[in-house]
Amino acid sequence: MASVTASDLQTPSHSTPQDITKSTSTNFPPINIGTRRSVLAQIQAQSVEKALKDAYPDRTYNICPILVQGDKDKITPLQQLSQGENAKSLWTGELESMLEKGELDVIVHCLKDMPTQLPENLALGAILEREDPRDALIVSPRLPKGTTLATLPENSTIGTSSVRRAAQLRRLYPTFNFIDLRGNVGTRLGKLDADGSPFTAIILAAAGLKRLGMEDRISQYLSSDSGGMLYAVGQGALAIEIRKNDHVMKDMLFNVKCERTTRACSAERALLRTLEGGCSVPIGVETSWRRWTSGVAIGAEPAKDYDRNGKAIELDHKENINDQELVLKTVVVSVDGKDSVEHETARRVTTVEEAEALGRDVAKVLIGNGADKILEKISAEKQWAAKKLVEASGAA
Repeated sequence: MASVTASDLQTPSHSTPQDITKSTSTNFPPINIGTRRSVLAQIQAQSVEKALKDAYPDRTYNICPILVQGDKDKITPLQQLSQGENAKSLWTGELESMLEKGELDVIVHCLKDMPTQLPENLALGAILEREDPRDALIVSPRLPKGTTLATLPENSTIGTSSVRRAAQLRRLYPTFNFIDLRGNVGTRLGKLDADGSPFTAIILAAAGLKRLGMEDRISQYLSSDSGGMLYAVGQGALAIEIRKNDHVMKDMLFNVKCERTTRACSAERALLRTLEGGCSVPIGVETSWRRWTSGVAIGAEPAKDYDRNGKAIELDHKENINDQELVLKTVVVSVDGKDSVEHETARRVTTVEEAEALGRDVAKVLIGNGADKILEKISAEKQWAAKKLVEASGAA
């Protein structure tokens, strides 16, 4: 697959809908789809547009790219940038304001960037079929092809802006060093490849690389049995946010959502919500499905399975999801990687509500095993760092 550039996107000349006109072929106004401005975000919005067009070809659609707060500052580390109330709107605030005003009809998000608590008058309208949720290791072109985490040199320097990724790697590979790395996928790869680059390797989401046609850069797909890494809550899934009282959009989205992905991600988000963590907290998850017959689980079947080379293994869609059980693996790790709590369980979940109950129950087990102490320490350290930052700014 060829890599995608900004010129391939054919985005509208305006970023926000100024003059909403009725479609020439229908009596319906266009559906305005809000998204971040990055190339990847617009590709994701286009996939949602296609799903809606396939289901409702009589409607017209506008993709409206918006520059959001989290994309304006590409220098400040995410752990500092996402402090307090700011964390809730880092990637969603401007878009949600436009949605509330009716300037947008839907917003396309990476589910992992969506807060678990939404504004009172907004709702999660649908979750689409998940792309590969795993993290991916991309090594420097100066290293041998086929290099993995286990074969990286000691004292390697890893580029990542994710506290979760760094914490899990510190736990497993204590000699690694870490440098914060922000920017879009192309920018991060450019920093890795540059002459004199300080990075031995970087970690990115496999889903983003695949959507951009860059999966050939992946040296290793990371999972619980390959590199020992669990991914972020909601990673790889696209979510559509709507106004809570927009029943027309709610009904339309019913025909594009993926029930399998929705149940798995609902369990993950309920876990995160109960632990009161955000995208800057080191909580890792891994969900999969396995066949369940008369109360006995038989074999493992991931939510969407991928082999070690990242190739999707198609499931038998004739099999009823209600005849399977959801397996949820979790880990909470301290920032320095020295303390951790893990848990794995499985349960048959036949509704989103039952999936959410599973997530809450797993969170309670983690808390009972000491996860709350790890998260309290992280919160205190973040508050102290924020205080020192404010003091330093005042002194300047």
